[in-house]
Amino acid sequence: MTAKAKPMTPDDALDPSRALVPSVQRINEMRVQKGFWPKIARTAAGIPFAGQALSVYFSARDPDTPVAAKGMMLGALAYFVLPIDAIPDIFAGIGFTDDAAVFAALIATLGANIKARHRDQAKAALKKLKER
Repeated sequence: MTAKAKPMTPDDALDPSRALVPSVQRINEMRVQKGFWPKIARTAAGIPFAGQALSVYFSARDPDTPVAAKGMMLGALAYFVLPIDAIPDIFAGIGFTDDAAVFAALIATLGANIKARHRDQAKAALKKLKER
């Protein structure tokens, strides 16, 4: 992103009408690449939807996942890693409720694109993260 680029808001990341705009998709993919693993590693033991987030991550990285589904998945993952949040993650107990709602809505809508292999990869990754 250039110095003059307008920062993306959480609403931008999740706006279905913008999810497939190539520039938005690239920005979301960069944010996810940079921020997903550090954040999931920090929070995996404390958030009940970590397995779902990981399943979405593995599905978004799968070349067989349709481009439209990837765009929405990357938007949800980008929202998860954004430091600006509807409910700041620092609030114990309620800080991740907005993130959980985003993943629940995404899975309800695009769950058919999350295959058993993605869930298996998520379980294995979550087990490793919790063993740390």
